[in-house]
Amino acid sequence: MDIFRAGSKPSAKGPTDWFTGTVRIDALFNPAAPERVQGANVTFEPGARTAWHTHPLGQTLVVLSGVGRVQRWGGPIEEIRPGDVVWFVPGEKHWHGAAPQTAMTHLAMQEVQDGKVVDWMEKVSDEQYGA
Repeated sequence: MDIFRAGSKPSAKGPTDWFTGTVRIDALFNPAAPERVQGANVTFEPGARTAWHTHPLGQTLVVLSGVGRVQRWGGPIEEIRPGDVVWFVPGEKHWHGAAPQTAMTHLAMQEVQDGKVVDWMEKVSDEQYGA
């Protein structure tokens, strides 16, 4: 059995190509064959968000603190709060992030397929975020 202590790895800053605003990523577990589940705590400062993206095998978010927003392509913006569990089906175009005035942290879990967990797309515009 392996036990890893949260905070034992350095936090990573969310790359500006994939995120708008200040985002911190704390990797929790990365797969080693034959496992394929990857997980991280992701903290979004107020107004911060991902770019539009998809996951080849879907993604599960568990909101840990704060208030956030999620949107599926073509759907409404939905508010998320601590304890909410959000599932995006494989290949579903979406984004997620913090509310305009409140930070949000979620646990993000996704599976690796052929060495890939995400396909990044265009950034969410301020107009899309504020819709």
